[in-house]
Amino acid sequence: MSNRTLAIIKPDAIQNRLTGKIIDHILDNGFDIIAMKKIHLSVAEAKEFYAIHKEKPFYSDLVSFMTSGPCVVLTLQKEEAVEAWRNTIGATDPAEASPGTIRNLYADTVQNNAVHGSDSDENAIKEIAFFFSINEILMN
Repeated sequence: MSNRTLAIIKPDAIQNRLTGKIIDHILDNGFDIIAMKKIHLSVAEAKEFYAIHKEKPFYSDLVSFMTSGPCVVLTLQKEEAVEAWRNTIGATDPAEASPGTIRNLYADTVQNNAVHGSDSDENAIKEIAFFFSINEILMN
């Protein structure tokens, strides 16, 4: 089934000028980009988006990191998009990411790991709606 997932190119990757390489990686792996924009998350937006991690010890650092510079948010479409994107980006820890994955190629640490990916179809729907109105998403 063709479905959608949210991808975020994080501040570390933007700062390291990797946006184009990551977008090429997305396209080379058969995803359609049906929405994309560059944003700078406010602290309030980052806290809301990552609220699921509120009780975890890394929450404050994550919010600080995600507000440290601009991000590129994307809605991707492909067969089994969530699973396909998770496989494309690799493990959260770049040291454990499979060769050729985005995090293996471009991430530095568990926190500065270049990209975000939705972890389920249900979360993808919520995450996409957080960043994009229906009018901003191209219908294929």
